[in-house]
Amino acid sequence: MAITMYQASAPVFIKTLGNLRAILEKAAAHAAAKKIDESVFVTARLYPDMLPLSAQVQIASDMARGTMARLAGAEPPPIEDKEKSFAELMARIDTAVAYIRSFQASQIDGTETRQITRKLGGNPVTFTGIDYLRHFSLPNFYFHTTTAYAILRHNGVEIGKGDFLGAFS
Repeated sequence: MAITMYQASAPVFIKTLGNLRAILEKAAAHAAAKKIDESVFVTARLYPDMLPLSAQVQIASDMARGTMARLAGAEPPPIEDKEKSFAELMARIDTAVAYIRSFQASQIDGTETRQITRKLGGNPVTFTGIDYLRHFSLPNFYFHTTTAYAILRHNGVEIGKGDFLGAFS
């Protein structure tokens, strides 16, 4: 049985964003229990030249939304990057998941050969739908969700691999 473009995208984004949201909930509880201002975590970075937690969540959610829209032949509505709290970051994830859920499989399936052009480093790069999903979108999505996890773990939030992977059903 072959996997469809929809099966390879929407459920993956929804599950992983849900896991990221749960990690942010644990981080918020950790901050409250330890009496640490949330901004310490939201602005934390793994290294000075890397983006902070807030940007990692913003980019991950935008990557998921953008991938679904572009596979369907559209552009996602813009969302301003202004989140400064765990609650705002979780609301952004909720918005992204709702947007992803708004797509029907019929809008995504069969888009393997759709031409998708994105500017990378200021230069246009054209992908087929399948290459965009497999070699650009999913790796970027996982990079930013993993980095968000790593920032929180590095800063003492008690999370583990199981939190990142979530439950298997």
